Amino acid sequence: MPHDRPCRGQTTARQPGRGPDGRVRFVPRRPYTLLSCAVSVDGCLDDTSPRRLILSGPEDLDEVDGLRAAADAILVGAATIRADNPRLLVRSPHRVARRQARGLPPHPLRVTLTGSGDLDPAASFFTGPGTPLVYCASPVTAAVRDRLGHAAVVIDAGEPPSLRDVLADLHSEREVATLLVEGGSRILRDLLAGDLADELRLAVAPFFVGDPDAPRFGLPAAYPRTAANPMLLVSARRVGDVAVLHLLGSRERPPGLPPL
Repeated sequence: MPHDRPCRGQTTARQPGRGPDGRVRFVPRRPYTLLSCAVSVDGCLDDTSPRRLILSGPEDLDEVDGLRAAADAILVGAATIRADNPRLLVRSPHRVARRQARGLPPHPLRVTLTGSGDLDPAASFFTGPGTPLVYCASPVTAAVRDRLGHAAVVIDAGEPPSLRDVLADLHSEREVATLLVEGGSRILRDLLAGDLADELRLAVAPFFVGDPDAPRFGLPAAYPRTAANPMLLVSARRVGDVAVLHLLGSRERPPGLPPL
């Protein structure tokens, strides 16, 4: 079981590697980080009703399941756990079997980050196979550890919690090479604004939400990927009833991910 010592916070070092052309390049000491989310035409990740808004169809969900099966870990924010109660498991038995045949656990490691510590140990996030990781703000770490008991490995992520340090810890201490991030809005914003996202898969549903209070993709921030430094749009496809855009940063894509 992964240990629960604090994040080391060594986030600025980079390790050398070689690209396809043989030239030495530098790779961040963090997982390859792929963001996946679905939005309405007006950029909403959900509405404000008690029930979760369905933005994706079965074809899109199956593609996301393929990304889950290829990932070492899945990260969501604590607010997403409270709002959506996700299980974060690979749905396809065939994909589960393929992971196990490769000597991997049947499902990726589940990971969350919380500043408040407001997590219910009965949530589906904690009841699936395997033991999830919970990164906490320092002031609430002890209380969260007491509340969750053996349901999770609780890790002190500093105050305030740093996503950069969390990714570095996942890479160096938990051996996570590929991380899939499925929300919510603040996690997505902080990763993109912090230049910590290597790939974005954005599914766009063909309708509007029109609610100013609905959670949104692309919250205001100083994003490094501006018009002068854009991500690379590598595909725009119709998948069932949604349009799926795939955008890449500058980091080399791991070969184990599904092809674009």
